[in-house]
Amino acid sequence: MATPNFVILYVDQPLRSGAFYSALLGREPVESAPTFVLFVLDNGFKLGLWSRHTVVPAAAASGGGAEIVFALETPEAVDATHADWSGRGLKILQTPTDMDFGRTFVALDPDNHRLRVYWLSDGQQANGERK
Repeated sequence: MATPNFVILYVDQPLRSGAFYSALLGREPVESAPTFVLFVLDNGFKLGLWSRHTVVPAAAASGGGAEIVFALETPEAVDATHADWSGRGLKILQTPTDMDFGRTFVALDPDNHRLRVYWLSDGQQANGERK
């Protein structure tokens, strides 16, 4: 079976969203145009930002229906990232919280796409199963 390696978010202004993700990810996009911006991360994962006004076929959904997830190594790193992102002015939907899987918070990008940051507690694995 093919393995997904690319996510496209439909955004209002790709260049504005590209600037947001460039600052958040600490890297420049590999492609940048008025209707599409593309990032390639170190692990090969691709993040595309496509104008919701030009995508074909037209997209019916807008931000908030899914999450981009960032795994961190410690609960302290979750808190530090929350402080950093809050300081950058990101809207925080959920402040750092201890949940059954570990520590997490949720922020929003300019198009209201959810950005979840988390640390898995010792009893969890990345696939959600108990150790």
